[in-house]
Amino acid sequence: MIAILYVTHKNLKNAKKISRYMIEKKLVACANIFPIDTMYIWNKKLVNDKEYASILKTSTAKAGVAEKEIKKIHPYKMPCIIKFRVDSNTDYENWINNM
Repeated sequence: MIAILYVTHKNLKNAKKISRYMIEKKLVACANIFPIDTMYIWNKKLVNDKEYASILKTSTAKAGVAEKEIKKIHPYKMPCIIKFRVDSNTDYENWINNM
């Protein structure tokens, strides 16, 4: 089992900065970054926005520490960090767990 952290970012630069930082700290093994259209209620108003999302892959043992580290460096007051525990193929899981 591995962990996936889904994180949203205000722009590509921020998504790459956080992803690179997390990889260099060895808190995640890799990141996928992609543009997204976002819709949400903020201050009682409907917001349509452009953001970037990252999918950060890590071990279940490092997921909690990774989440705390993202919160420290993320520019949003309330960042979206969603944690999934997932099964993967054995070779990939071994790579993630031995990073």
